[in-house]
Amino acid sequence: MARETSASIVQWGAETFGEVSDFAVLTQRARAEFEELDAAVRAGDCDEIGREAADVVILLHRLVGLIGKDLADEVDAKMNVNRNRQWRLSGDGVGQHE
Repeated sequence: MARETSASIVQWGAETFGEVSDFAVLTQRARAEFEELDAAVRAGDCDEIGREAADVVILLHRLVGLIGKDLADEVDAKMNVNRNRQWRLSGDGVGQHE
């Protein structure tokens, strides 16, 4: 099976749900899916964590694909920026760039 791309997910979304008239509906839906992901993390349900994370990413692929970009390419570009930044560590596995 071929890997999904933002373009393939946009096509599936349009065929399944119709055209997106307002990008905000995608971010609102992603926010709801993120809440479900948070609940799965708090419950320690690894299978559900994977499924809910995928739901969030699918919605992000749709959003980015609708503006003519590919999410994987955007992640690669952003990681290039992140790898060259200075970071303030918080001591809990995350941090903030300076």
